[in-house]
Amino acid sequence: MPLQKILFKPGVNKENTRYTTEGGGYEADKVRFRQGNPEVIGGWQPFSAAYFQGVCRSLWNWVTLGGDNLVGVGTNLKFYLNQGGLYYDITPIRATSTINNNPFAATNGSAVITVTDTSHGALTGDFVTFSGAVSLGGNITATVLNAQYQILNVINANSYTFTASATANASDTGGGGASVVATYQINVGPAIPVPLVGWGAGAWGSPPPVAPPSTVGTWGYGLTSTSSLRLWNQINYGQDLVYGPRTGGIYYWEANDGVNTRGVLLNSLGGNVTFTNASPTVVTSTVLFTEGAALQFAATTSLPTGVSAATTYYVFNVNGLTFNLLDQAGNIVNTSSTGTGVYVSLIVDVPTVQNNMTVSDTSRFVIAFGCNDYNSSVLDPMLIRWSAQDDIYNWTPDPTNQAGFIRISHGSEIITTIQTRQEIVMFTDSAIYSLQYLGPPYVWAPQLLGDNISIMGPNAAVIASGIVYWMGVDKFYSYDGRVNTLNCDLRRFVFGDLNQEQSLQVFAGTNEGFNEVWWFYCSANASAIDKYVIYNYMEKIWYYGTMSRTAWLDSGLQSVPIAANYTTATLTGNLINHETGLNDNTTGTAVAIDAYISSSEFDIGDGHNFGFVWRVLPDLTFENAENTPAGAVPSVSMTLQGLANSGSGVTSTASQPVSKSNTYVITEQFTGQIYTRMRGRQMIFKISSNQINTCWQLGAPRIDIRADGRR
Repeated sequence: MPLQKILFKPGVNKENTRYTTEGGGYEADKVRFRQGNPEVIGGWQPFSAAYFQGVCRSLWNWVTLGGDNLVGVGTNLKFYLNQGGLYYDITPIRATSTINNNPFAATNGSAVITVTDTSHGALTGDFVTFSGAVSLGGNITATVLNAQYQILNVINANSYTFTASATANASDTGGGGASVVATYQINVGPAIPVPLVGWGAGAWGSPPPVAPPSTVGTWGYGLTSTSSLRLWNQINYGQDLVYGPRTGGIYYWEANDGVNTRGVLLNSLGGNVTFTNASPTVVTSTVLFTEGAALQFAATTSLPTGVSAATTYYVFNVNGLTFNLLDQAGNIVNTSSTGTGVYVSLIVDVPTVQNNMTVSDTSRFVIAFGCNDYNSSVLDPMLIRWSAQDDIYNWTPDPTNQAGFIRISHGSEIITTIQTRQEIVMFTDSAIYSLQYLGPPYVWAPQLLGDNISIMGPNAAVIASGIVYWMGVDKFYSYDGRVNTLNCDLRRFVFGDLNQEQSLQVFAGTNEGFNEVWWFYCSANASAIDKYVIYNYMEKIWYYGTMSRTAWLDSGLQSVPIAANYTTATLTGNLINHETGLNDNTTGTAVAIDAYISSSEFDIGDGHNFGFVWRVLPDLTFENAENTPAGAVPSVSMTLQGLANSGSGVTSTASQPVSKSNTYVITEQFTGQIYTRMRGRQMIFKISSNQINTCWQLGAPRIDIRADGRR
């Protein structure tokens, strides 16, 4: 018999039986296709030697006017800025106050310290920084106490514990003094979604995982996993950053303040004001406010007589940076003194809670999706609000600006948004919308693009080459002006082995250098991400593999894609540079990438007679592979598996290595032929590698066959 060439169709197909999909790939891991031929994916290594705390679910990259290349890193515990490989903690502060007199209590022989702070509002795992404390008298010195700690256990609404950096002795009988200041960071969030809880799950009357401690579960209380995973939204506003946790506030970080300065609530940035003692009083502000804007005031020294703290007033008769005030009854406000150190403590109309937000690039609006309405603190999951154009502080609708709001109707909540060239694509849990800028008087208008459309989670959509791709609950979609269902050769394989309870962990990313969209997900029995599926939108093919990542960013501001990793043993994570090198360098020590692809079943000859394969002529390239320090040459293993028929199982197996034959850069010089013994009517071909410094691409190998009867 003549030599039989083995040519495989590109991609991996598991939608049918292994014999039906003859001529293509059927199983794979860490392999991609380039112009139809399979090859091992690129290697990865740490972004830097630094680590962050918690599980990262959000990455964003931008450059400031000063040329600083920054990456925002949002974890379930913290929010960081990465600059130059170092992580700077800009997690917002929730509360700062001088706490109870002598709030610390130590136990001899223990490092656990009990803190008394009335109505502290903290959750287990929150971070608190103490200052102003004095020594307890022994090992627990002022230096030990005046530091940042993570709360070990919340005892009740007025006390909690933490583990100090030293162990108390018998002399630690003090309480820390009367001037202890506790600075609490915003509450932490869960690292993974928690499935429905209720009767028999957790302590009696326990609160939901992200609720404040004062929230007590009612009889039969249940909680869906929708709100039980810490996801951050972040996007730059010019050189500054707007960010906040899903179902949390909107925070603002100003680049001019530097990476050592934490972000603050956007509604607290109303600036300073001065009052002119008059009837009516004249207010001069450092921030431009719109007619009708709702404000509250506070002072470092004193408020003017006639103005009260924590009381809402309305801007009236605006003239540039000066205006008058109306009280809640509509009366003009008069003052009999000017006050000292007065500032706007709250811009009332700025949303205080949001599920998603973005900044429109061309028109410079900040838009909140799923937020609280005016004069309400309750999140409306279908409400959209936007600021005035090019004015992040002004959210009050008025004829003089373009701030506004609209509520959409299809679905129960807005899940996520993707900004494209001429529109913002919005996903609810059952529909997809286009939000477009029209200008006054409507400003922003939604248009329904499709109904009965699903999406797996807030991070499951991505844009690549102008087309939006996303993972639904049972299929994949694209939007290119029309909503399309993607033909997926791995649909049953992926959705049949996906943990739906962990759907919020699903995230998408692009690898533009290889025309790929990646989705990472938890397999059926996993609670952490362990698998990925790839759609190559140029070749319209699919392939898959195993990998543990928690976030992905493909940015032109970085030389390669970056992803977030998490180490359970140390409860820390780091960023990983992908498509770098040839090995898995996650820990700093090179480990081989275990990659393979095996084919579907194909006939030997015409499939009528048994064939005896006695020789294989490989065809592959080791281009860019390197010799190891010990002098070992890169190699792969080629395996043939013979079958008597589709239902017989593998009856004969032969495997041999194929190695690069020398140290010269002659990429097509390798083992010329493999002698083997394998018998069957059908065959499965597999190529695999598990050696450092190895990369390869398979071509069209040939097999030499002798006729071997019909039985």
